[in-house]
Amino acid sequence: MAQFSITPTLDFDLDPAIQQLDAVSKPFTAEQKYQASSSSLYQTFTQKHAAHKIDPQQKSELKHWREKAGSSESLAGSQQSASTTVQSSFNVQQPAINESDFTQLHNTYILASTNKGMLLIHQQNAHERVLYEKYLAAADGKAIATQRSLFPSTLQLSLQDTILLQDITTDLHQLGYHIEPFGKDTFVIQGTPADVDQGNESRAIELLLEQFKHYSSDLKFSRREKLIRSLAKQHSIKPGRSLTQKEMKQLVDDLFNCTQPNATSNGFPTYMELKKDELEKMFGR
Repeated sequence: MAQFSITPTLDFDLDPAIQQLDAVSKPFTAEQKYQASSSSLYQTFTQKHAAHKIDPQQKSELKHWREKAGSSESLAGSQQSASTTVQSSFNVQQPAINESDFTQLHNTYILASTNKGMLLIHQQNAHERVLYEKYLAAADGKAIATQRSLFPSTLQLSLQDTILLQDITTDLHQLGYHIEPFGKDTFVIQGTPADVDQGNESRAIELLLEQFKHYSSDLKFSRREKLIRSLAKQHSIKPGRSLTQKEMKQLVDDLFNCTQPNATSNGFPTYMELKKDELEKMFGR
C-alpha cells in the first residue's frame, strides 16, 4: 500500500523560471567588470569631486547607459506578473518528431528526426527537467506513490548527516520516501518513490545528502528547492544507460509536456534543434 503525505511543510520562495534569468544565474565575469570600469563615463563618476562633470564627448556613452537603465526599469515592471509571463515564454510545443527514427548515441544522447530537421536530446538533462517538474508538483500536493521495500535497508550516518536527514525527512515523505529513525544515528528505508528502481537504497540516500549539501551554500534557494533539485539530479537517467525505443519515446513525450522543456533547473540545455536548411548550409547546399 502506498503511503504519502500531501501536506506541504515548506514554501518555495523563488519562482524557478526567474532563477534562469541571466541577472540571477550568471556571474559578473572579469571581462564584463573590465569593460564597465574602463569606460570614460565610469572613470568620471568614480573620480573624487568629479561625479557632476560629464565631458560632451561622453554624451553618446551616457545615452547608452540611460538605455540600459530604461531596459532595467521595464524588466522590473514586468516582473510583477513574472510567474505568468516567464512561464508562457517557455511554453514550447513539441516538434513533429518521426517516432520510428529514435537513435541513441553513445548511450547519452537521443537523436530524433523531425519534419524540419533533427533534435539532439541529452537524456540526463531531459530527465532532470521531467523529474524536477514532477517533484515540484508533488511538493504542491500532487502525490507521488511510495513502493514498499520487500527488504528494508538500514542506513547509518554521521552526526552531521543524521541531523540533515532528520531535517528533511518530512519533505522526503511527500516525495515518495518512507524513512524511519532506528536508534541514535540509524534509519530504516521502508519505501521509495514508485518509479525509482529498487536496490541499494542506502547508497542512493547517501548520494542524495551529498547533492543536497552541494546546494546548501546557495542562499537564493529554499530548503525544499534544494531538495527537489537534488532528487531530480540523483534520480535522472545517467550517461551510459541504454534505452529502448519505448523508453526514448516516453522521455521525449514527458520532456515536451513540461512547462519549460528546453533547460534543466540549473539552466543547462535539454536539447538542441538543427533545422534542415541549417544542415544544408553547413554542407554548402
